[in-house]
Amino acid sequence: MIATLKQELEGLDVVAKLKYLAEKSKNKIVFSTSFGWEDQVVTHLIFANNIPIKVFTLETGRLFPETYYVWNRTLEIYQKPIHAYFPQNDLLQNMVNAKGPSSFYESIENRKECCYIRKIEPLKRALAGNEIWITGIRADQSTNREGMEDVEWDEGNQLFKFHPIFDWTLEDVKHYVKDNNIVYNTLHDKGFPSIGCAPCTRAVREGEDFRAGRWWWEDQSKKECGLHATS
Repeated sequence: MIATLKQELEGLDVVAKLKYLAEKSKNKIVFSTSFGWEDQVVTHLIFANNIPIKVFTLETGRLFPETYYVWNRTLEIYQKPIHAYFPQNDLLQNMVNAKGPSSFYESIENRKECCYIRKIEPLKRALAGNEIWITGIRADQSTNREGMEDVEWDEGNQLFKFHPIFDWTLEDVKHYVKDNNIVYNTLHDKGFPSIGCAPCTRAVREGEDFRAGRWWWEDQSKKECGLHATS
């Protein structure tokens, strides 16, 4: 199936690919944004071309003020909805009552629990019933993603994933943002290549790995929350 889908998309430009997938999936297609500049590029491609792809985000409750600004400006500019998925109240309440608001600093187990409640479980609800999941992933964003391709089968969520700007470089993204006057998160200008929850993200120093600013207190080489886990 993946080979067939890749063949069907071959030779199409990025907008044509998104339009083709939207038609093929009969509206069972979604795009997840966290409002980083890659995601802002894909949001622009979808909204500016009126492609019928549902755009959603995970409202973890711990986002940066700059992220909320980009979210709101994006709504104002395109006048199209971005659907928010929140953590389940009981799960979040029980975790915070039992362990406090910053338990994720105490152990990898606690951090993964927080990521599950704030991101993974809401993501599963957002993806349920869909056939295709669009993302803003690029190939060179981390070593964890070297084995990925632009079209994949997500076994855990039972759908196809398509990464429309998979082969773009960071410079490609920056140029596209500038050329199309796309609103973006100003934290990118302050050393934040990857922007997640505020307590779990810091700026990176020159020469550091792309994702060094995520969960920086953990001593491990593969730091993913599980949204785009690879085998």
